Amino acid sequence: MSAPRLNRLLHLEDPQATSDGAGGFEVTWVVVGQHWAEVDALTGRETGRGGTSLSLQRYRIILRAAPQGSSARPRPDQRFREGSRIYKIDAVAEHDPQGRYLQCFATEELAT
Repeated sequence: MSAPRLNRLLHLEDPQATSDGAGGFEVTWVVVGQHWAEVDALTGRETGRGGTSLSLQRYRIILRAAPQGSSARPRPDQRFREGSRIYKIDAVAEHDPQGRYLQCFATEELAT
């Protein structure tokens, strides 16, 4: 297996609930790390939600591994940001038998 081409800088963001001042909360996204990654497009489809047409593109994102429990290890409730592009993390797994890399399966939603 050849080493991945980690040529794209992604910012790992974590959701934080903050009070909205009216008894509820709103979610803000806080950057918790940066990763150089390889981003490969997988499948895509178009769907409709609430009268809006959405394009859903799935990606496999490969990055250097971090141990379980480390704040640098991505989780499915987090997301990656690359400029204005947002990749919602769906799943995280080891990419190679030695555990040197992780692969994240992510979805990017675009309104069309």
